[in-house]
Amino acid sequence: MKKKILVLCTGNSCRSQIAEGYLRYFAKDKAEIYSAGIETHGVNPKAVATMKEDGIDISHHTSNNIDEYKNIGFDFVITVCDNAKENCPYFPTKAKVFHHNFQDPAKAVGTDEEINQQFRNVRDEIKKYCEKFINEEL
Repeated sequence: MKKKILVLCTGNSCRSQIAEGYLRYFAKDKAEIYSAGIETHGVNPKAVATMKEDGIDISHHTSNNIDEYKNIGFDFVITVCDNAKENCPYFPTKAKVFHHNFQDPAKAVGTDEEINQQFRNVRDEIKKYCEKFINEEL
């Protein structure tokens, strides 16, 4: 039976979307991957573009609220920002919970290139984390 993994962030627009893309890529058919936010902000176009640079298409992803998944029995929940970890409403689950705070690239400031580089840096950190997670947990 496939494992069910939920990635949780504040707005489900950048970090959780990137993580969902990489977890799908590394897990292949061994898991069902979901992402959600405690709010929904829409999928960030820079996250889509940054992932496309690495050959992963997340343009079809949607920004979902955690409430949409309350009836799914997750095996793993990964929070990717401190805000989601601290402010997530009670989520009844037997899931094994993981947490890693990644910087929010949507808050990057500077020139377009500096902002794009921040997105790439966070993308690369999330990629490493997701590959390690799949290798160790699935």
